[in-house]
Amino acid sequence: MNKQFVPSADSSVLPAEPSGPSQWHGQLRLEFAQTRRGVRLMRTEHRGPLYVQKPFYPEGPNTPHVYLLHPPGGLVSGDRLEIDIAVAADAHALVTTPGAGRLYKARADQSLQRQSVRLRIAAGASIEWLPLEAILFPGAHAQTETRIDIAEGGKLIFWDVVSFGLPANGRVFDAGEFNQSLKIYRNGRLSLQERLLINATNRGLLSARAGLQDLPIQGLLVAGPFMAATVLASTETDEAMAELIHRLRARCAASAEPAAITLIDGFIVARSLGSCSERTRKLFEHLWQEIRPALLDKPACAPRIWST
Repeated sequence: MNKQFVPSADSSVLPAEPSGPSQWHGQLRLEFAQTRRGVRLMRTEHRGPLYVQKPFYPEGPNTPHVYLLHPPGGLVSGDRLEIDIAVAADAHALVTTPGAGRLYKARADQSLQRQSVRLRIAAGASIEWLPLEAILFPGAHAQTETRIDIAEGGKLIFWDVVSFGLPANGRVFDAGEFNQSLKIYRNGRLSLQERLLINATNRGLLSARAGLQDLPIQGLLVAGPFMAATVLASTETDEAMAELIHRLRARCAASAEPAAITLIDGFIVARSLGSCSERTRKLFEHLWQEIRPALLDKPACAPRIWST
């Protein structure tokens, strides 16, 4: 795959930011907008080892697929990635990554490895945030924060898969810390909040029955909103939603590992635990194939990079 950076119509490099000799501070800002020629990546600003390829259009001009590239392949102590993506009114974008992200063992000073993501969805716009899994190496000290702001009529499909340790190598997350937060705002109101903290004082959650049950892969998928902030528009909508949730729960029931579907404030939320990140991702792909037509009125079209 060619990983050369291809500038957008308005591309620039952000000013350099002071950092230590072994620290990477990467920053990326993207803006998508609807034009007469379809949805275009109108602005790209980046600093450090974080950028994008030229968008691909396997579904036609109104649905760009964009791959986030981070050549170092992972974060070490002191590294920081900041991603800010704005989708203007009535535009749509799908964002994914070409490979798993890695959070390596921290140095002796245990300085944080940090990633922050901000997604801004304007009225009538939508975004699909579908990165491959993040792998937490034993001894990592990582903090990830995601904030998503959705205006009236905006839509979101989001997933996040985390591997605690390296299951294929028999390495468990027996040291280190992981602090993860997700906040989704709908018309300025906090609609959904998730928080996970694993550290030396509560590492038992990794094996607890009410925790991760010794299953190192945790997955979360959020999609919506499917309805107005007040009540369902009609009985027909109610029935269609019930049928969709029934199909999603059937998919989860067919999974070899624990998975469940809930409906929270108009958002479908899928949660899964597993022993293999690939199986978790395949489950989420199946759920996405059901959700996408219902939410975005678009048939599923998997990014080509997922098949390489």
